[in-house]
Amino acid sequence: MDLYNWISLRKDYIAVVGLGYVGLPLAVAFAEHAKVIGFDSNMEKIALYKKGIDPTEELGNEAVKKTSIEFTYDATRLKGASFIIVAVPTPINGDKTPNLEPVISACRIVGQQMSRGIIVCFESTVYPGVTEDVCVPILEKESGLKCGIDFKVAYSPERINPGDKIHRLANITKIVSGMDEETLNTVAQVYGMIITAGVHRASSIKVAEAAKLVENAQRDINIAFMNELAIVFNEMKINTAEVIEAMNTKWNALRFYPGLVGGHCIGVDPYYFIYKAELLGYHSQIISAGRKVNDGMPRYVVEAIIKEMILAGKRIKGSTVYLMGCTFKEDCQDVRNSKPLEVFDCLEDYKMDVKIVDYCADVSGLEKRYRDALVDIKDVKDADCVAFMVAHSKFKKLTPKKIFGFYKSDEDVNVLIDVKSIFAARTMQKAGFWYWSL
Repeated sequence: MDLYNWISLRKDYIAVVGLGYVGLPLAVAFAEHAKVIGFDSNMEKIALYKKGIDPTEELGNEAVKKTSIEFTYDATRLKGASFIIVAVPTPINGDKTPNLEPVISACRIVGQQMSRGIIVCFESTVYPGVTEDVCVPILEKESGLKCGIDFKVAYSPERINPGDKIHRLANITKIVSGMDEETLNTVAQVYGMIITAGVHRASSIKVAEAAKLVENAQRDINIAFMNELAIVFNEMKINTAEVIEAMNTKWNALRFYPGLVGGHCIGVDPYYFIYKAELLGYHSQIISAGRKVNDGMPRYVVEAIIKEMILAGKRIKGSTVYLMGCTFKEDCQDVRNSKPLEVFDCLEDYKMDVKIVDYCADVSGLEKRYRDALVDIKDVKDADCVAFMVAHSKFKKLTPKKIFGFYKSDEDVNVLIDVKSIFAARTMQKAGFWYWSL
């Protein structure tokens, strides 16, 4: 009997290493069809899962309560798993180079526990070659086993979109790859248990690794293009949202929008490509340019806030500014690599009193200075400027009358900054706001 059948009959089990936004949904999905061990080195996170609490809010507490997953921070429980999925984060260092330490650490843990006949499948976003050139040697060293003889490796890039309630794990086509045809077939069968949209079999592990980088680099470049247009249109006194609305009437418009690009994927993954290209002696031009534009947007937004406040006759030092939203995207609690937090830092450099309003942010992921700045929306008052950073659905429901209540009652001019064009410019201007949007 082959490995897939042993798993489907619950005679062997799957282990998922790393239970964050990617690993948890994977583990829960597989647990409906197989025995699953969910491992994470974070003891506090495991304690929450055991209590039926989902700190990621991707699935909700009820799903975690009902799952049959064995949650553990004991690495020895990985011993005996026939299929291990590594789903740990891959951030960047301060100098924008890849930080592979989480993957390397996971490989050491897995290598020390794995046994013969196992398949280790990586989901973490990496540059082409990491699985075979970095991970395999560590697995071999720690286990004393030989890749291709005693164990096999595979790669299947994560495609989960945090906060997206429509495009979910099951209905997104899964890219799968393996070191040989036999491994590829098994990996395709295993993921086929949970992916209703089907799998795409990549011809090699490197192709699958590259595909993930291309997905996010492409989005990054397109958003950078829109950000550059927004900067120039601002100088032309043209409303960018209205330009996009007109452009999108054509069937093949790509429907990208300007904004702050952060998070753990789009704002990070292009640097993995840039790094690998540099190692090969090629200096990335287009992707590097896109990153430069998007990395510069927080500073541009800050300059816009300062400029609009000055034009509106507002003082800068000591003024009160509310940043509406601090997550990296709308309706998502993830604050990793959040660009609104960079705006916060820059505004504080101007000695402004900056406060944050966000109803869904993961407070535990925020540094103390940001937590101290958090206020409930019902406590927003006496503002000199209100700046909407993130297009949370609850923010979109705010009426002009409600927003007016955020400002000082004796002020004639109320500065409203709308980075994501949540509100129609003409509506807000007609309502009496000093309005600016990206």
